[in-house]
Amino acid sequence: MQSKNNNLNFCEKYRAKCFADVKGQENAIDRIKAFIKRFPLRKATILYGPSGTGKTSIAYALAFETKSEIFELNASDLRNRPMLEAVLKPAVEQQSLFSKNKIILVDEVDGILGDSGGLAELLVLIEKTSFPIIITANNIWHQKFNLLRQKCELVELKEANYQVIFEILKDIAKKESIIKESDFLKSIAIRSRGDIRAAINDLQTIASEPAGIIQEDIDERNKEESIFNVLRAVFKSKAVPEILSVYENVDMPIDDIFLWIEENIPYEYQGEELAKAFEALSIADVFRGRIHRQQHWRFLVYQNAFLSAGIAAAKKKAKNDFTKYNKPTRILKIWLSNQKNAKKKEIVAKYAYATHCSKKRAKKEFSILKLFISKSEGIKKELKLNEDEVLFLERKG
Repeated sequence: MQSKNNNLNFCEKYRAKCFADVKGQENAIDRIKAFIKRFPLRKATILYGPSGTGKTSIAYALAFETKSEIFELNASDLRNRPMLEAVLKPAVEQQSLFSKNKIILVDEVDGILGDSGGLAELLVLIEKTSFPIIITANNIWHQKFNLLRQKCELVELKEANYQVIFEILKDIAKKESIIKESDFLKSIAIRSRGDIRAAINDLQTIASEPAGIIQEDIDERNKEESIFNVLRAVFKSKAVPEILSVYENVDMPIDDIFLWIEENIPYEYQGEELAKAFEALSIADVFRGRIHRQQHWRFLVYQNAFLSAGIAAAKKKAKNDFTKYNKPTRILKIWLSNQKNAKKKEIVAKYAYATHCSKKRAKKEFSILKLFISKSEGIKKELKLNEDEVLFLERKG
């Protein structure tokens, strides 16, 4: 069943509005409360931790709790000193027009390049600010952030427990009238590996999926943050020699990297640039196929060159704007199909055992079996179907 509000992004629609809405991060909330009470002894704090754990949500919840206006910018948009000074400096010096208080949110500070002057300017502005500055980052332990860490309080956010994510998904599913089995929602929560945003995005994608997709099972989600840094390097930078080694430290199979690149090229390129980027990707895919078929590993250098420098060279100039990258939807569709087929196999096995027929025959006749089993309470009881299996049978499609 599709969501009633399919056009709205669930992550934005159900973003935490107050501290009570932020789940599984009680320690971080206590730390951020203490930071506000001590301000201006410390003028900035860094919320750091894995993607999708609620760093930005805590900043917005803090603004709500303190009745503050929030001024947000993404650090990847502000890669040099002039841009930071032009945008952020007025924000830290001027009073709020609408509220008594103001909070400055610098999101994804990882996007500031160490040699661009932006980080140095941010350090100066922390000294001058009249308002609390909340900085978010996935990884704050790079050497270039040494001085920034010294000037800020550090608040770590942990990956959310899968049970917490399951309860969030269950609540959203209820509000959106999405009918899904509880173990299905639990499997999404477990696969998210602590990433609440990814789990909610999966739920929204699943809610809009048509039934009947049949594919093989896939491996567990790989949400290594390094892939986002790689995408930024390939899509934002020029085709410099260093770009050729961009994939060396990515802990992800090359097949998955191809899917990430394919999914996100349209978010970065348009027109002629889009065509050139996809042409480079297709040539890289040709070499990948030759490697698989012929075991000619010398072709790796050509595959990686087109996958990195080839795609980077598709644009006329480097890009400084911020782009939100998405995980490959094809992987989710395959996994969704496997979850559906697994439930079907369970029911087929129970029916075959009860009627002394083969599983092959029961599977072949499943479309008919589904109709009369779903309408007979006696048969459901005889087959000992659980609540989720009954829900699967009664679901349309």
